[in-house]
Amino acid sequence: MQISVWILGDQLLLDHPALRLAEEQVGRNRLTVLMVESETRARRLPYQAKKLVLLFSAMRHFASRLRSSGYEVDYRISTTTAGAIQEHIEAIKPEVMFTMQASEYHGWEFQENLEKSLNIPVKILPNTQFLTGHYNPIPKPLEGKRYVQESFYRKMRTHFNLLLKGDGEPVGGKWNFDKENRRRLPQGIQISPPISFIPDRGTQQVMEEVDHKFPGIGETRGFNLGVTHEEAQKAADDFFENRLPDFGAYEDAMSALHDTVNHSRLSPYLNIGLLKPLELAIQAQRRYEEGKAPINSVEGFIRQVIGWREYMYWQYWRLMPEILNRNYWEADRSLPEFFWNGDTNLNCLRHVILRALNNGYTHHIERLMVVSNFCLLCGIDPSEVNEWFLGVYIDAYEWVMIPNVYGMGLYADGGQIGTKPYISSANYINKMSDYCQGCFYDQRLRIGKGACPFNFLYWNFILKKEARLRSNPRMRRSLLGLQNIEPEERFVIRDQAEKYLAW
Repeated sequence: MQISVWILGDQLLLDHPALRLAEEQVGRNRLTVLMVESETRARRLPYQAKKLVLLFSAMRHFASRLRSSGYEVDYRISTTTAGAIQEHIEAIKPEVMFTMQASEYHGWEFQENLEKSLNIPVKILPNTQFLTGHYNPIPKPLEGKRYVQESFYRKMRTHFNLLLKGDGEPVGGKWNFDKENRRRLPQGIQISPPISFIPDRGTQQVMEEVDHKFPGIGETRGFNLGVTHEEAQKAADDFFENRLPDFGAYEDAMSALHDTVNHSRLSPYLNIGLLKPLELAIQAQRRYEEGKAPINSVEGFIRQVIGWREYMYWQYWRLMPEILNRNYWEADRSLPEFFWNGDTNLNCLRHVILRALNNGYTHHIERLMVVSNFCLLCGIDPSEVNEWFLGVYIDAYEWVMIPNVYGMGLYADGGQIGTKPYISSANYINKMSDYCQGCFYDQRLRIGKGACPFNFLYWNFILKKEARLRSNPRMRRSLLGLQNIEPEERFVIRDQAEKYLAW
């Protein structure tokens, strides 16, 4: 029997379950691995050039690794995935195809229909790239019920025995040290930048192809990410050694000088299978046990990897595809032009947008409290915000961006994912960053000439959405500020906001 194993581009697992099962059944000599670069898929949106370089180069290096290990690999660069698979079937004539379930909804739908279109059996194995593929803390969620990340995270930590004492209680006496992780960066602090990798000849070839075939966002020049499992692990080791110790304290800090701060920047590798979440969590825990990193940093990192990341994946599959039709605030404005060129007088937005456009990366607080916050206050259509995020970020895939944009970032789902809308005035940005220093706008002014748009947009949003906001207990403190705003100032706030939003 001849078996084909289709490995998707974002599933570059060394222990890929479809490959392992096929080898168990027929051995290496009677299986062929299929990998496809789809040009149509790469043009679905204007994508970040560096993302395409990472994906295609990592795929090609993975294929080369498989060949060196004795596997037959049919690597196809094709107009469409469907066309490449059909050509593969005609050439190889397998009796069955094995594959692992796609991490994205439409990819899974495509897989579900493969058997009918190919006229051979197609076995779709469960996705093992996420920990919820091994353990689901909420196996039968009730429709309409809200499930919060914190309880999900605690169940995941308990199941995988992370940062627990012998009695099952959390190390350090608390499950969550988030309140200790909100310090502003000290002036003059020295931060070790993430490790860089020099593109080899294969990656340089991919860069040339992306430049020629896929004009999109940013440019390939300056690409310095790893493209193999070994390089990805070096990036992880670099983080654990040089930035994990101070990661926790400054997790929410933003800086005009430091684009990564102490974040790991490992998500691009995790999201295509070059790194595994549980291994990273265990490695972080080991740093704490060896006295090389404090509990607030290690717990904060583990919460991101096995809490937030897995919770987003779980929510994606629970809420798709209906979540794409959610628009709780009835937002209908288009993105302003400066989201595509960074040409804005708002210092914070300019830095964050240009980083995203040029390098495909900003850390999560900049995504949430600068970009998403601005879009929510402006009433920008969630579908446009989602497409922007999917296009510009190097680690962007539907399973992570859709629940983050529609749920956590914009609260467009009405609270299925987040427990409150994450909105703030300029005060939060000033508190957590140096962006307000030297900005064209004055973060202290709520209205008038030079007033920061985050201020009058914030209060305009609260005035317009007061009734809905009052239904959320977590928003009561924000609403208390309304009692200090006289009717005359309310009129000015609304007027200034409308004029600003007439882009």
